[in-house]
Amino acid sequence: MHQGPPPPILAHHLDARRARGIGSPRLRREEEEMRARRGGRTARLGLALAAAVVASAAGASGFSPQLRLGFEVGDQWEPAIAADGYGGVYVLYPQYGGVPGCPASQCASPTAILQVSRDRGATWEPPHPIAPSGSEQVDTQIVVDPVDGRTLFASWLQNGKSDTVVARSTDLGSSWSVVVADHTNAGTDKPILAVRGPDVYVAYNHSQTVLVSSSHDGGATFTSTKVNGNGKLGWSLAGGGTVTPDGGVHFSWAGYEQNGGAKGPVNLYVSKSADGGATWTSRVLDVSSSPPDCSAYSCGWAFLGAQMALASDEAGTLYALWNAGTAAKGPERVYFARSEDGAATWSPPADVSRAPSGAAHAFPALAAGAPGDVRISWMDARNAPLWNVYYRRSTDGGRRFTSEVDLSTYVGGFSYIQPGGFSFPFGDYFQMAIDDRGDSQLVWGEGLNWNTPGSIWYAQGR
Repeated sequence: MHQGPPPPILAHHLDARRARGIGSPRLRREEEEMRARRGGRTARLGLALAAAVVASAAGASGFSPQLRLGFEVGDQWEPAIAADGYGGVYVLYPQYGGVPGCPASQCASPTAILQVSRDRGATWEPPHPIAPSGSEQVDTQIVVDPVDGRTLFASWLQNGKSDTVVARSTDLGSSWSVVVADHTNAGTDKPILAVRGPDVYVAYNHSQTVLVSSSHDGGATFTSTKVNGNGKLGWSLAGGGTVTPDGGVHFSWAGYEQNGGAKGPVNLYVSKSADGGATWTSRVLDVSSSPPDCSAYSCGWAFLGAQMALASDEAGTLYALWNAGTAAKGPERVYFARSEDGAATWSPPADVSRAPSGAAHAFPALAAGAPGDVRISWMDARNAPLWNVYYRRSTDGGRRFTSEVDLSTYVGGFSYIQPGGFSFPFGDYFQMAIDDRGDSQLVWGEGLNWNTPGSIWYAQGR
């Protein structure tokens, strides 16, 4: 049900939380259990060692063939990516099944793992724990401050998801200072980072409520505020975030209506604060029907449900990319919109996929750079039952996009990769960043199903 943009709504209170696998093995792993190591496999590093080199010849699309990152043992899940102004690319992800060389007392399952390239993805250093705490670390995020192009911020959840952590590095990822931005007595979900200069924001959700912890001293101290203070029905899930050059901070999130099962419809919100995170206004950008069923792949009721990515360019134009559907439990499409007035008004939603009607779409990713330069990516199943990652770019603010590029390339030796694509998305999201030379850096997850096995994959180009 793609509607024209409604007027702003003060502190809208329809909340939701996207189920990532209620009662499933993955959720139990995130909260308590250690993944068993794959039988008979040694604790070797993955294909991306310090000397591993990306294939020298990029594909005809202008992108490198996909490259596996992370450890070769265990599972790698929900990767995040950032690029600095000096050729550095940073991938942060949760590692399941143990960390080679790190005892379980220090590196629980999962543990947040950082892998770094100093040459825009040509070679990669060995993966290593970013800040082992002895408790599980999930829902990783990483960003670079756009003001100086070198200060890094990372975020994740730990201690049974009761601690929302923010880490800061001023030496290009060599060392990190870690603070707890917020502590709750119950688990939270899906932290989303947005940074500009000394202003650091992390959004996250707890059941019906979306919260934002704000710092104005470079991440040293935080205060927390509810975005939807009177949340009641449904569940909520944070989606994307950005801080525009004028200091406005924006987060997108999904609000599932209905109590109990909370299975939709799904309201897709953009919330804005113009006073440093003290108060928030929210508006519904689109409404999606209840999410497609994916129980055949062992995932929860809303794994393929509507979500929204958000970014801003150097001129302050906002861009949103989201998946949504018009039929209950039916396949969804991917839509794009922009705002040139600080989220007051938005362009009509534009379907940006060239897949035929009926193809499933999910997991939007978005990045923006110079004025009007916006890149979009998503996963779809036009080659059903297989999935692929697609990419497009615009230099005029999304009025026109380049032809689609299929980033999925065949890699032998993996049960979930076939010549026509991969079996199923692995993780609730994937991400994209723009490096100092203007190339797109992407990382995503591919797996056999929602559970295991699965790994993270990387490509770069434009």
